[in-house]
Amino acid sequence: MKAATFNANSIRARTEIIVNWLAENRPDILCVQETKAQDKDFPVDVFAKTGYEFVFKGEKSYNGVAIFSRHKITDVEFGLDSEPKDEVRMIKAKTGGITIVNTYIPQGFEIESEKYQYKLDWLERLLKYFKKYLKPTDKLLWLGDFNIAFEARDVYDPVRLDGTVCFNRQLSQIFKKFMEWGFADLFRKNCDEDGQFTFWDYREPNGVKRNHGWRLDYIMGTEPMAKKCTNCRIDKNPRMLEKPSDHTFLVAEFKGS
Repeated sequence: MKAATFNANSIRARTEIIVNWLAENRPDILCVQETKAQDKDFPVDVFAKTGYEFVFKGEKSYNGVAIFSRHKITDVEFGLDSEPKDEVRMIKAKTGGITIVNTYIPQGFEIESEKYQYKLDWLERLLKYFKKYLKPTDKLLWLGDFNIAFEARDVYDPVRLDGTVCFNRQLSQIFKKFMEWGFADLFRKNCDEDGQFTFWDYREPNGVKRNHGWRLDYIMGTEPMAKKCTNCRIDKNPRMLEKPSDHTFLVAEFKGS
C-alpha cells in the first residue's frame, strides 16, 4: 500500500502534474492541500478519467483540501468540530480499511500577528480532536502540509530561520504532543539524513538548486501503521518541472494491504 501527500498551491494550475504523477506512481491514496478552488471549479472531469475516487472541499484563492483513493471512500467529514470555517483545511475519511486525516495547517504570517495565534489555537484544537474522536490503536494516517519544521535539520539555515512562524521552539513543543499521543513521523522513521526538504520558496533565488528548503509536509502514522511502513521518501522531481508547486510529493509505503 502506498500513500502520498502534496501541497498543490492551486490544483487547477497543477492538474497535469498531479494526473501524470498518479499515472506514474499509482499510490493507493493521495492527499492534496491548498487546492485554491471553489467546489464548482474543481477539475472533476479531468480527475474522473484517472480512475481514482476523490472528495474535496475548497474556496476561492485560499486553502482547500482533497483526498484521492483507488478504493472506496466512506465516512467523509470536513473540518474540526469546534469551528465550521475550518472545513477547507481538513478532511477525515476512511478508505482501504484506514482512517485518513488530511490537513492544511495555517502558515501563521508573522510571529506577532493574530494569524500566528490562530495557527497555535488550530493545532491545539486539532490535538483535542484526535483525543476525542480517534485512538492511537486505530489504523490512522495523518498527512498534509503542517507548516512546521520540527527540528533544526528540517530547514536549510536553522540559525537564521529560528523564531519564524514555521520553525520555532513553541511549534516543536506542540508537535511533540501529537507524537506523545501516538503518532510517528514516518519519514524520520526511515530517513535520518539532513537536507531533506519538501518545500522550496519561489522567492529564494535558485532555491531548489541550492537546496534552500524546508520540510513542512508530513505523513504521520499510529503504531499499527508505523510498524508496517517500509519506506518514506521525498519525490523531488515534480518540483523541477515547469510551473511547479513550491512543494513536492512525499510518499510512504506499507507492507500488506
